[in-house]
Amino acid sequence: MADIDLRSDTVTRPSEEMRRAMYDAEVGDDVYGEDPTVNRLQERVASLLGMEEALLVPSGTMANQICVHVLTDPGDEVILERGSHVYNYESGAAGLLSGVQLHPLAGDRGRLAPGQVKAAIRPAADVLPKTRVVSVENTANKAGGVVYSLDRIQAIADVARSHELHLHLDGARLWNAAAALEVDERDLAAPFDIAWVALSKGLGAPVGSVIAGPSALIEKARRTRKQFGGGMRQAGILAAAGLYALDHHRPHLAEDHEKARRLAEGLAELPVFSLDPSQVDTNIVIFEVTTASAAEVVETLEGEGVLLTPFGPNTIRATTHRDLSMTEIQRALATIRQHVDRLREVAPS
Repeated sequence: MADIDLRSDTVTRPSEEMRRAMYDAEVGDDVYGEDPTVNRLQERVASLLGMEEALLVPSGTMANQICVHVLTDPGDEVILERGSHVYNYESGAAGLLSGVQLHPLAGDRGRLAPGQVKAAIRPAADVLPKTRVVSVENTANKAGGVVYSLDRIQAIADVARSHELHLHLDGARLWNAAAALEVDERDLAAPFDIAWVALSKGLGAPVGSVIAGPSALIEKARRTRKQFGGGMRQAGILAAAGLYALDHHRPHLAEDHEKARRLAEGLAELPVFSLDPSQVDTNIVIFEVTTASAAEVVETLEGEGVLLTPFGPNTIRATTHRDLSMTEIQRALATIRQHVDRLREVAPS
């Protein structure tokens, strides 16, 4: 029986219909701006986010780093939440590629608050870095797929605007945030100078993210993409997967949230785990292990065909996605229940 892979929503594989769309894609040289399928994808995402233009890039990390680069000068500072992807999972790229430093703040369930952003803004002084950007990750991955409300985003934007700061949106899972709040993505992106969304996470495409913003910033982003090695040629084969996902997968994201809540409810019933199912906003479940290390638990369950991600010494992440049915979620819970005793046995003395 196949493994039940809850490590990430990036483990999805293209469906046969998506593969067919990729095979049939009309292509051209995108570096020349001549790939019609890439152009259609960029126009579609720009429209969905309410922006003037958009740009396809290979990965979410490249998307974040391009956004940081076009909004800053070397020596500037970026305010963000300390659990953010830019701060934790991009190999120090902001310093390497853009010469900026990051100012991490401890937020509420991974979310910045307007007051703490205001307090973190540097006063003007020659000896201090210049605060230039506020970066928001929606949903907040490391906090468990937590969603920023429209009101909180607008309040942070008001602080940023009053201090002439730029706003960057890491929208890797913005599709999930919109589905959870039952709003349009453009409503969540509206306050930001530049934003990006992933195609390769909840939407299930194999590769790609799309940056969106005003034409002047996207022109700069296109040049930066080339400098960072992200120019692609007949990329319409990849763009076709993204277009298919927007049409056929995006409407079903709420189903992944239902699977995550069911998983959380089942895990909360087991004494070896600690979590609050009411805190599950989208498709990510973060839970604590009370009897062993996360690595030991993950290894034990991997041997039984349930794959999870260790997210700290005693913390585990499970992520639901379109390639797993509710039946498989139930089967994963049944497997975990069967091995609760073994999980207790591996507890350190």
